Amino acid sequence: MERYSIRKANSSDIPALMALDHGYSTDHVWQMAVDSGPEQVGVTFREVHLPRPMRVTYPRNPERLADEWTLHAKLLVAATEEELIGYMTIIEGPALESGWVLDLVVSLRCRRQGVASRLLQAARDWCRDNDMKRMFIEMQSKNYPAICLVRKYGFVFTGYSSHYYPEQDIALFFSLELH
Repeated sequence: MERYSIRKANSSDIPALMALDHGYSTDHVWQMAVDSGPEQVGVTFREVHLPRPMRVTYPRNPERLADEWTLHAKLLVAATEEELIGYMTIIEGPALESGWVLDLVVSLRCRRQGVASRLLQAARDWCRDNDMKRMFIEMQSKNYPAICLVRKYGFVFTGYSSHYYPEQDIALFFSLELH
């Protein structure tokens, strides 16, 4: 992997970020089961191996970056000297003293080479520098590669929302205590 740096985005970066392949492939998903009774509700997620790899479309339209990029507390990019190879958007809140990662995207050819890990580390540093106590990240229940990544870095499952994304996909929420 060629050398790259993590830096704050600027307006000239936006077209290249929108052009990145935001989708992903997976051969596992987190499947949700609900057990509902008159006095309790139980929800279970379990890892399920798919019979064949599945290509998944990113849940948000990448073109929204053109209008929204200045609204985020932070938009970080991973860049080589020649090109942008990934980005991450972070907002403050909604929980008190917390940062929320909305997007974590890495160029297809650069995945599984540590770029997402470096972006996560930069986000964690930014949250700490801004006196945040907790960091949240959201993802589709189909995004097994991202689930594995955040769990590897100490994030714990903290909840879900069904029908969260435009395609009615389930969102999983993970958090990390920042000490």
